[in-house]
Amino acid sequence: MSELELPNHKTKGWEFTDLAGLELDSFAPAPATVERLGSDGDPGVAVVGSLASAAANLGDVVESALGSVVSPEDPFVARNEANWDEGLLVYVPRGERLAQPARIDVGGGDGATSWRTLIVLEEGAEAEVWERYDSVNGGAGLLNSVVEIVVGPGATLRYVCEQELSERSWIFSTQRAELARDASLEWIALGFGSARGKVRMETKLAGPGSSARVTGAYVGHNRQHLDFDTTQEHAAEHTFSDLAFRGVLTDRSTAVWRGMIRVDPGAQQTDAFQESRNLLLSSKAHADAIPGLEIEADDVRCTHAAAVAQIDPEQLYYLRSRGLSQAAAERLVIEGFLAELVERAPEGATREAFGQALEQRLETVLSA
Repeated sequence: MSELELPNHKTKGWEFTDLAGLELDSFAPAPATVERLGSDGDPGVAVVGSLASAAANLGDVVESALGSVVSPEDPFVARNEANWDEGLLVYVPRGERLAQPARIDVGGGDGATSWRTLIVLEEGAEAEVWERYDSVNGGAGLLNSVVEIVVGPGATLRYVCEQELSERSWIFSTQRAELARDASLEWIALGFGSARGKVRMETKLAGPGSSARVTGAYVGHNRQHLDFDTTQEHAAEHTFSDLAFRGVLTDRSTAVWRGMIRVDPGAQQTDAFQESRNLLLSSKAHADAIPGLEIEADDVRCTHAAAVAQIDPEQLYYLRSRGLSQAAAERLVIEGFLAELVERAPEGATREAFGQALEQRLETVLSA
């Protein structure tokens, strides 16, 4: 399965990301470096730890969930399944709560790093997980990660994935969540690093009454190419999803967002929304925003929006007339553009950390 043919520019969903220069076999295997911060779980209640070790201690949980959410027919998932030797399990049993957010830093090396994350919340459980990808010593490696999320009935998960790999690296990340009845997911994705690749994020609202809010932010410069492919699949009735992605691009950087709202037969009273908005700070920056709908039920409300624009000269003129410099005026417009995303995050530590991450990335890009 790991030898499945890689997609090319004619493969649906891969038209904007060129893999012609990618030679997977040229990357030697490189183990991940892992640092766990925050909660390690409450012994006997919740578990945040090695996925391989958990297979021995929590065999039933791992066996039933691992590989159940993503498709092994995908070439990158197949390679991950064949090559990963390190991964993380976050498991919260029925009715329990992870007292502190689990924070995981995953570092990729100069070679090919395969990383696996499995998050399982049983009925009525609650947890917050922050996962961050970066590069060891700024290496030019390849990270192939798979994230599987199982949110049980009435459970609540807040999951943040921050990507800050070296701008010489490739990333391929397949992330998929399945929500049971009345489950809730708050998902935040930050795309700052890597040279090119693709991040695929899929949310399946499998149980009636389940809901998901997905927020994405990316900031690119130089010649970075950032690619996000999102799916909101409504497989049950009375489900809700709200997705918003925003990007800021400068220099010769490019980005593509392709989103799909899929409503399965019988998923009546679906309420779904998606938007992608991009702000170009250079005449040579480029963005593609491609929303899509596939609806097989007749009692639904599904809408989408997409926009690509440069900073409004009238906004700059107004701010300059109030005494601001050109740079300060542009910075204020950019911060306002991204502030609406930050306000989507839950109040408290999550929103504060989200805002700080964006501020730091803007500082890096705008001062370069």
